[in-house]
Amino acid sequence: MIDQQQLERIVRVLPVLDHADPRLLSEFQETAYLVRIPKGRDVFIEGDHVDAIALLLSGVVRVYKIGETGREITLYRFGNGQSCILTANAILSQKNFPAVATVEQDAEAVMIPADTFRDWVRRYDPWREFIFELLSQRLSSVMEIVEEVAFHRMDTRVASLLTERGRNSDLIHMTHREIASELGSSREVISRILEDFSAQGLVDVSRGNIKILDHEAIKSRSVV
Repeated sequence: MIDQQQLERIVRVLPVLDHADPRLLSEFQETAYLVRIPKGRDVFIEGDHVDAIALLLSGVVRVYKIGETGREITLYRFGNGQSCILTANAILSQKNFPAVATVEQDAEAVMIPADTFRDWVRRYDPWREFIFELLSQRLSSVMEIVEEVAFHRMDTRVASLLTERGRNSDLIHMTHREIASELGSSREVISRILEDFSAQGLVDVSRGNIKILDHEAIKSRSVV
């Protein structure tokens, strides 16, 4: 159960509740509950039955697939005020979770039971619109990943990741294996690409770190 002080804090993160129907707010306080999930904990793994959905108040959750070879590829991440569309879809379709969701940064979340979530989507227009907007936004990002995997060269995708992660700092704290998991490749392939970038003077690679030496050149390599 959510008390009034907790509700006020939650509303600041989830604006959909700000002008919600009083009945929805009352039901929200009665049925939702807060949880803290530490970094490294799996929220769901592939095949799990989904009995509740998490709306994040803090932290980051990574959602990814693991192939038969053991390679991983990141589908998306979600953070403050967001939720997992695969969880929502599993609840609405009453199917099992199709991927893995792991907490990357210590998280606090509002949990809503699956039956309640389905009921609110059916009865409350603002709630349904909120969920469908999340679905729409996330579908676009997943389609971008599909396009990258299908049509972009791996060196271009590595350069794009370095450009994104290096916006605020020259130093990126990622291992070759972490980059491989992010992009759905192998550590060996990533290592060869980074060695090539290093030989061209674009980056300096050390254990667990990549320092960008030429941002413009890396950025140009990220464009097909």
